[in-house]
Amino acid sequence: MGTNVGLAPMVDSTISVITNDGRVIVGILRGYDQATNLILDECHERVYSSKTGVEQVVLGGLHIVRGDNIAVVGEVDDEIDQGLNLSATRAAPLSPVQH
Repeated sequence: MGTNVGLAPMVDSTISVITNDGRVIVGILRGYDQATNLILDECHERVYSSKTGVEQVVLGGLHIVRGDNIAVVGEVDDEIDQGLNLSATRAAPLSPVQH
């Protein structure tokens, strides 16, 4: 599996994906392929704002995130994540990756 060996332990776990266009998508990793295309279930997008709290937009169903649009993939600790007060969290939205 080459560069994707690191994703194998994350299957069926909650992950956070930051895309090249600055989106933050959180969901359960159901699978991936050699091009690092990800299949996410029960996902939502976290929309950050410096003026209001984090908005969580439910995406519903299965989603595929193309590997060429992924900047960062990370594990989410569900216990810590559930304890976060996202409505009080302020942060500037991420800028798109510049090539």
